[in-house]
Amino acid sequence: MPTVLVILPEGFEELEAIAPIDVLRRAGCLVTLAALGPTRRVVGRNDIAVEADLLLADLPSVPSPTSAPIWDCLLLPGGPGVASLRASSAVRELVTRHHSAGKLLAAICAAPTVLHDAGLLVGRRYTAHPSVANELNAILTDERVVHDGNILTSRGAGTALDFGLALIATLVSPEKSSEIASVICA
Repeated sequence: MPTVLVILPEGFEELEAIAPIDVLRRAGCLVTLAALGPTRRVVGRNDIAVEADLLLADLPSVPSPTSAPIWDCLLLPGGPGVASLRASSAVRELVTRHHSAGKLLAAICAAPTVLHDAGLLVGRRYTAHPSVANELNAILTDERVVHDGNILTSRGAGTALDFGLALIATLVSPEKSSEIASVICA
């Protein structure tokens, strides 16, 4: 069963987190929600509160190769909370560690800037929200979802379902993605 860690900062874009979480769980993935802040209750940009499974700070120390867990996918939603993701050394360490392990990194909307800050988008195909085009000048603006190696990116709230289905295709199978899309009338 594929495992996914979703990091939720205050101000995350709800649709960009919840739509992928929903379809991933429908596909049988084990999805863990980690709050970036000091409490498990995280409020998104539209005042929707989500109860995370754990605090990111409660994970074992990232630099320890024997104690820090690695998921099959690390998912970063966009929204105003991306500023907190970018400012967090723990998030940067997790992103770098997962990338080094060849695990899937998934970022939507402005969250690809976190991957950029870690130096992971050089020479890669990716997309992101137009609001960060000044920082990410190689955005593929006509693509809803872009998969390049172990990096999967998407444009924003309007592409969140496509993003989730692409995650299923990558983590489980294209057939399972098609099955879930059919069930939800996507």
